[in-house]
Amino acid sequence: MKTTVNDVEIAYRDEGTGLPFIFLHAFPMNQRMWDEQLEALKPHCRVITLDLRGFGESQSPNSSYSLEDMASDVRALMKHLSIDRAVIAGLSMGGYIAMAFYRNYPDAVRALVLSDTRTVSDTDEGRSRRFLSAQKAAQEGPAAIARDMVPVLLGPTSLKERPDVVERVTRIAESNPSRGIAAAQRAMAGRPDSTSLMSEARIPVLLIRGSEDALSPPSEMEAMQKNIPAATLKIIDRAGHLSNLEQPDLFNAALLEFVTALN
Repeated sequence: MKTTVNDVEIAYRDEGTGLPFIFLHAFPMNQRMWDEQLEALKPHCRVITLDLRGFGESQSPNSSYSLEDMASDVRALMKHLSIDRAVIAGLSMGGYIAMAFYRNYPDAVRALVLSDTRTVSDTDEGRSRRFLSAQKAAQEGPAAIARDMVPVLLGPTSLKERPDVVERVTRIAESNPSRGIAAAQRAMAGRPDSTSLMSEARIPVLLIRGSEDALSPPSEMEAMQKNIPAATLKIIDRAGHLSNLEQPDLFNAALLEFVTALN
């Protein structure tokens, strides 16, 4: 399905009934990364996935935009779907957008799931890498970004033992428009630090981390757990940064346990 929010056409899926659960995808992926979560959760709650602006089948605006703009798209989609409050789940970039959403629309958040992400902003070096990646996407296309990203997005176990996952992640990454990939890198480079924001959160927060995730170090996720008052941390064994794709059964079990507690 598609609808236009904030003058941007957004592709989304909406299945199941009950507690609304909205999934925000990682970079440089799209909503297809959530296929297993959609199937597992839709018998228990209302599941919404979407292609964030610039990804998948959603529109890529010509102008630059921020993570707050992407969060605004999610809020507008909720209004379109007559949803007042939802669980917002984000992985990596999706986690940054989930925190931006909570910053701007706290009353619309029932709970948060933050997976393989971080509350701190980029270092100067990290921002420089993002700008170089944005330039590369614009000049060489999504295949070049997929070649760079897949080896660090997936853990050693998946890279060695799961060629199907490697192929799937590569295929999804390569399907996204260059313009959207570049714009998202610039948006992530400009994101604020969310550590103080999350320290004041009084909603349930589930943190999930792949045990082999090289992009979200254990020290950062553990610091998030200590900093967020109502946070619990689940470790997904034999998974890297895309823990939901690499070990979907374990990831889904953590989500279902969380949903049961919320209900």
